[in-house]
Amino acid sequence: MIKNFEFFFDFTSPYTFIAHKKIRKIEKDRSIKIKYMPILLGALLKNAGIKANVDIPIKGKYMIKDCKLCAEKNNVQFKFNNYFPIMSLNLMRYVLIAEKKNVAEKLINKIFDSIWIDDLNLNDEVIVKKLLTKVEINPENFIKESQSIEIKNDLKKRTDNAFSRGVFGCPSFIVNNKLFWGQDRLEFAIEELSK
Repeated sequence: MIKNFEFFFDFTSPYTFIAHKKIRKIEKDRSIKIKYMPILLGALLKNAGIKANVDIPIKGKYMIKDCKLCAEKNNVQFKFNNYFPIMSLNLMRYVLIAEKKNVAEKLINKIFDSIWIDDLNLNDEVIVKKLLTKVEINPENFIKESQSIEIKNDLKKRTDNAFSRGVFGCPSFIVNNKLFWGQDRLEFAIEELSK
């Protein structure tokens, strides 16, 4: 049943963080597992010909207030990151490596919390290395492996595949081949499971 529920994410999106927190609660409350699908939001937006919120000043300013409101309404602890935007390319590559080593869930939780609760600057490699160490990951190995052609191509392929399936932003959910976009559409995606 749950194998058809996919969550397309990138750490750089605050709305995706809110969706992530809601998903973790849903997984716990309903004993279900939602498949996390790492992609690169910047490349996805470029494919779709869409500007990021941060690139539209009036929209970027509104987004800060809106994210705080959404987090509050969903009882999600949240702090808009002072180092935003976070360059997520390497972070997303780390997730691909973590999947192979069966530590993806732990790493995903830690990175999301570090950005959107702890207000850490994950654009700083020294801070990222400390984070990886806290998750019991060898940072030197992860960083080296993240630069491999295999990992680079895998992230590109996943992003292109998401776009080919109609995904144009994060967070997005695909359930039973139906696309739902936005953290406020998570409930619609959950309802789709029972159809």
